[in-house]
Amino acid sequence: MELIMKTLVLGLMLALSTAAPVHQATVNAALPERCEGLEFDAITPDEKGNAFFFKGQHLWKGFVGPAHLSNESFQELDDIHHIGHVDAAFRMHDEDNKDDHDHIYFFLDDKVFSYYNHTLEEGYPKEIQEDFPGVPSHLDAAVECPKGECMTDSVLFFKGHDVHVYDIDTKTVKTKTWSQVPACTSVFRWVEHYYCFHGHNFTRFHPVTGEVPPGYPKDARRYFMKCKGMGHGNGTVPKCSEFKLDAITADDSGKTYMFKGDTYMRMDTQRDGLHPFSITRVWKEVTSGVDAVFSYANKIYMIKDDQVYIYKGDAHYTLISEYPKTLKEELGVEGHVDAAFVCPDEHMVHIIQGRMMHDVDLEATPRVVASNATLPLSDLDGALCGADGVKVFKGSHYYHYDSPKVFTMSRIAPQPLPVTAAMMGCQD
Repeated sequence: MELIMKTLVLGLMLALSTAAPVHQATVNAALPERCEGLEFDAITPDEKGNAFFFKGQHLWKGFVGPAHLSNESFQELDDIHHIGHVDAAFRMHDEDNKDDHDHIYFFLDDKVFSYYNHTLEEGYPKEIQEDFPGVPSHLDAAVECPKGECMTDSVLFFKGHDVHVYDIDTKTVKTKTWSQVPACTSVFRWVEHYYCFHGHNFTRFHPVTGEVPPGYPKDARRYFMKCKGMGHGNGTVPKCSEFKLDAITADDSGKTYMFKGDTYMRMDTQRDGLHPFSITRVWKEVTSGVDAVFSYANKIYMIKDDQVYIYKGDAHYTLISEYPKTLKEELGVEGHVDAAFVCPDEHMVHIIQGRMMHDVDLEATPRVVASNATLPLSDLDGALCGADGVKVFKGSHYYHYDSPKVFTMSRIAPQPLPVTAAMMGCQD
């Protein structure tokens, strides 16, 4: 009898030990692999900037890593609706309404779910028309479009080739047909750019006009996820100890841009990622980099050699007619400009050339140098003025001054501070 019991126990242990790997293999085999070229159902960031890619009952967190069941992160999507997928999703941008700002909205058939911190808001799900009057059901895709990128704070809803532009403030809808944009299964706003995903490809588009630039579609597996043997090769990210910028500025809406070579990077969207783009993507006429950039009166001034380009800063930057003009004609100075900056709510541009700073009144006609000052530093790369004072950049370091006056009156430079990865997207 004892021998029989030992045999049974041994057999059970062997069965359990062999069953576990089989079960795990079955689970792993059931997980979809996005590098095989999936067509996503929806893409959205959460309130922390983490990107979620949805397909059927699964999602991927970020641009690398395995799939997970979507109900592990958003439980009620499955518990309430039992459909196993989402039609569209977006993160709300409505800074005037803190109750809605940064909430994630999911659309399933004719229903909408609102989440914050991965928790379903009370009263949801609702009929789509309750929250978004005029927006159709059974959507293909959706994406937020903040004011400054669209004309007003808006949401773009996609169904076929029709785009329903929902104005968040007025709760009105305007419908457009964008023939250039493919039928999107998902849309993603990333680092100030808009991408329509279709199959394993994506197409970038203008969020106001629907215009598609040359070179699209492209393979998403080379750009939005890390797949073995695939990649578009943006080049090596410089070490912070080797960092050097060409110009930096912040416009009236709070957008901060850093320029280096023929690329720029948006610095105030760090939670959604830092990524270099070609300057000509936004400022088409500036084809060989910049020497200095400053912002004033909802315009951005870009200086290269002896030329000044002025762009209107509406929903998208457009070059003002009759520009570029010469540096002498526009600002009353000549020679190479190292840096330039304007402080908030002021109309004096501070132009740095070598160890001199020239102040030019932007309200004067004609514009001429109003005053000059000798600086404690030379060979500067860029300067930025904000509520906390002036930062001047030199190589991989920057110097902080409380005001332009303190900057010019100082005879000894303060302790240099290192440029960090959080500031400029370089490698520590």
